[in-house]
Amino acid sequence: MNADIIIVGAGMVGSALALALQDSGLAVLLLDGGPLKPAPFNPQDTFEPRVSALSAASQNLLTNLGAWDGILARRASPYRNMQVWDGSGTGSIHFSASSVQAEVLGHIVENRIVQDALLEQLQDGKVRLLPGVRLSMLRHSGNDWLLQLEDGTELRTPLLIGADGANSSVRRLAGCATREWDYLHHAVVTSIRTEQPHQLTCWQRFTDEGPLAFLPLAHADGENWCSIVWSLPPERAQQVMKLNDDEFCRQLTDALEGRLGQVVHADRRFSVPLRQRHAKRYVEPGLALLGDAAHVIHPLAGQGVNLGFLDVAELADALLKAVARGEDLASLQVLSRFERKRMPQNLAMMAAMQGFQDLFQADALPLRWLRNAGLKQVDSMHEAKAIFVRQALGLGMQLPPLAQQG
Repeated sequence: MNADIIIVGAGMVGSALALALQDSGLAVLLLDGGPLKPAPFNPQDTFEPRVSALSAASQNLLTNLGAWDGILARRASPYRNMQVWDGSGTGSIHFSASSVQAEVLGHIVENRIVQDALLEQLQDGKVRLLPGVRLSMLRHSGNDWLLQLEDGTELRTPLLIGADGANSSVRRLAGCATREWDYLHHAVVTSIRTEQPHQLTCWQRFTDEGPLAFLPLAHADGENWCSIVWSLPPERAQQVMKLNDDEFCRQLTDALEGRLGQVVHADRRFSVPLRQRHAKRYVEPGLALLGDAAHVIHPLAGQGVNLGFLDVAELADALLKAVARGEDLASLQVLSRFERKRMPQNLAMMAAMQGFQDLFQADALPLRWLRNAGLKQVDSMHEAKAIFVRQALGLGMQLPPLAQQG
């Protein structure tokens, strides 16, 4: 089976790229180990533990792909404020959408809902879908990539896209080198209900053990549900995972300093080892990596998918322009345009997240004083904060067409 482009991985990023290319005139094949059909949605279902904080640029992309209405038809929580503070001092900083005359800073959405809304748009479309299959072998064959699946099926394509997540089979089988290091932390994630409403606010406290985020969720019961990401040393994470529900809720209440009253309920908990990873190159002739296959950052604020969606927008832009010019899509000349745009921005975000992590885990008293004083000072600099908010919304940077407001 041949295709002009084969995309491995139909998560949020892979499905978005497939949709972005479906009217290109190219034969696009999307394959994944899952069923490639949206699951039935019931608003009374428990929350999926993995969520993302979708930026305005990501919302624009999903709107342009026709998937945003499908997300809103399921559930999404807007957030208008972000409150960040140092649990070991008195420094804090507050960001608001109103500071730049915006309605919201973004939306917290379960990853599965985003994926299902995208898959919904792919049903009966121009992209060929190959569900329930896994890649087992990959090699060059002339100017093409030859893919062998676990069921023995062979596929051939001049351009292979790896969008198959942090443990990418495409990246591994193609021999793409990475730089990676362990955060020496695990993320405990779950959904919880609090005594007081979340006020459409993302709450983030930096503690001596690691950062804790409460991200607001939308529920028919009201604004009392949050998704949590609690970053802890491995031994401490194991202890937290073994707590009974009442004790877990009590310790979680204390960890957020009771900002939302008592934590009164917690869904099933999951613990995920945290590792930062970055491919040394995103592209080679006939191959491109994007999303978590190319770069993985700390999940504290659920920002990773925003980087992935910008990857999608830039790669789609490069490929569609190459089609219009009659260029070879698989050439390094074409694919490098995508890499040149995205690698510096992804590295900058990764460095910023690492800087936050290092600063707030520093034990030295001078550094503690510095971060507290710095937070207080920046919080009083309204224009500086407004610039930060504009950047987060995608208003302060040149966005590729797919990520611009239609």
